[in-house]
Amino acid sequence: MIENLPSWIDIVFIGTVIITILFFHFSNGKPRYLTRFIIVWSLIQSGLAYTNYYQVLGTTVPRFACVLVSVIFLFIYALLPKQIDWAVKNRNSNLSTFLHTIRIPVEIVLFYLFVDKMIPELMTFEGRNFDILVGLSAPIIGLLSITNKISPKGLLIWNIIGLFFVGFILVNGLLSAELPIQQFGFEQPNRAITFFPYVLLPAVVVPIVMYTHMIDIIKLKRG
Repeated sequence: MIENLPSWIDIVFIGTVIITILFFHFSNGKPRYLTRFIIVWSLIQSGLAYTNYYQVLGTTVPRFACVLVSVIFLFIYALLPKQIDWAVKNRNSNLSTFLHTIRIPVEIVLFYLFVDKMIPELMTFEGRNFDILVGLSAPIIGLLSITNKISPKGLLIWNIIGLFFVGFILVNGLLSAELPIQQFGFEQPNRAITFFPYVLLPAVVVPIVMYTHMIDIIKLKRG
């Protein structure tokens, strides 16, 4: 864990991860095996980060690459036609829209990580991160969706914008991390993602958020 960081920030983030998984579970038809897999995956990544596994630098292949490669393969599997059909069939779009409210506490946590010099300013709402706008609008869009006061096209546009914002900050976060591809934040790199519990941001929270947007976009396009 990050030394000198107030414990309440850790608690807020862990709580956010739990809420994200719960939203995912209930908005996807309560898939027990998939939810169990996510929980086990989260525990494995938490254990590795807690033992400082990802903080070892200088290896031929950065250890943190294990997280990125694993997530990419999981995404490839999740976006196969059979898996997409299952997701679209079981998706509760109202709940999945409310899921994006978790971006509000995430942005608060990121700001305090910046203050603690664990991430660059560009990853916060004071820099290049506009994700908080999606989080703030999510409950409004969710209510409009429940009451049928937003058109499918409007909901589609909102999801596309949300996907763009989270993808944009994901790329900036990776390019400011202490990896061979680093392009930004050399004076204050993105180090937080190698610590527990913040490894769960790229390993669990961001993939769930992106996947949620993608499936909702596909469902809306199918009409």
